[in-house]
Amino acid sequence: MDGAHRAALQLQQLPPASSADPENLIGALLAIFGHLVVSIALNLQKYCHIRLAGSKDPRAYFKTKTWWLGLFLMLLGELGVFASYAFAPLSLIVPLSAVSVIASAIIGIIFIKEKWKPKDFLRRYILSFVGCGLAIVGTYLLVTFAPNSHEKMTGENIIRHLVSWPFLLYMLVEIILFCLLLYFYKERNANNIVVILLLVALLGSMTVVTVKAVAGMLVLSIQGNLQLDYPIFYVMLVCMVATAIYQAAFLGQASQMYDSSLIASVGYILSTTVAITAGAIFYLDFLGEDVLHVCMFALGCLIAFLGVFLITRNRKKAIPFEPYISMDAMPGMQNMHDKGMTVQPDLKASFSYGALENNDNISEIYAPATLPIMQEEHGSRSASGVPYRVLEHTKKE
Repeated sequence: MDGAHRAALQLQQLPPASSADPENLIGALLAIFGHLVVSIALNLQKYCHIRLAGSKDPRAYFKTKTWWLGLFLMLLGELGVFASYAFAPLSLIVPLSAVSVIASAIIGIIFIKEKWKPKDFLRRYILSFVGCGLAIVGTYLLVTFAPNSHEKMTGENIIRHLVSWPFLLYMLVEIILFCLLLYFYKERNANNIVVILLLVALLGSMTVVTVKAVAGMLVLSIQGNLQLDYPIFYVMLVCMVATAIYQAAFLGQASQMYDSSLIASVGYILSTTVAITAGAIFYLDFLGEDVLHVCMFALGCLIAFLGVFLITRNRKKAIPFEPYISMDAMPGMQNMHDKGMTVQPDLKASFSYGALENNDNISEIYAPATLPIMQEEHGSRSASGVPYRVLEHTKKE
């Protein structure tokens, strides 16, 4: 009984999950607000492009008020997300990017143009509803059981974390892993989505680490404790910009090879996992945290991962259909790869540039127009009535 009584007293002495630090709540609200506004901004700009494409309006997209409103909201949202890193631990802010996925799913359902019957609507969007519910539950657990570690982002503290042996060891492992993945991606043509998005995640972990340092030093400077005279601020600023640029480049390459929904789900899982690991090592987010809180925080991450996966799983995948080859792939068409050498087409039974090769099973109405090849007979008057004539040349000519 004494052991049980002592355990009960220890549980009562633990800080309740609801009594999170006010700065955690401020950072979480800023991050949620920022991701929500960014999602609205992207959908506004997408709506602007779709409306211009379906109308006879000759204006460019950047000359419309809707597009500029979307740009303003995007900058406002990104500013909110950037400021959130200065108030809350990195391990809390990073997983909250699931809010943008939830918002995009809800906006897509609300503004859908087709009219569905209730049964068809529920059957079509059941995964989205379940995914949104799981993502909201995971977000609640993340905010409730987030680490309460708060440290002033002064130049001395950042330098101390930067030269600590755990972070140096982590950086060594990350650099080796990044070089190996880059080698297989560039030299061995390993275009697997996990390889590309793991490169993005490794760069993204450094981006969020530097973003928190830069945001924290800026907030302290605004509050009166000037930190801009530390060289480490500009080192972090350059690293933040450089890693963000290369991260966007790899994301662009991934979007050319894989579906956006798959990139969103796999990228969110990998980037969040690696970023939380980097934050826990660099900023010591979970130092001194209770085991129960850490386990509940991990459970919230897993539930949010599952919710994002279900939301993106339900998106319709666009299946491109290209019945014709591109112009630069046509035989005889000179392009920049020809090095000035003109490639002559092989003369066959008919001209059918731009058509598929296997068109035996296609009906005649879809068959390309052909021009019969007739050998010109010099001095023959009977050939003058033929509307089309093609000269046949030998290889020597």
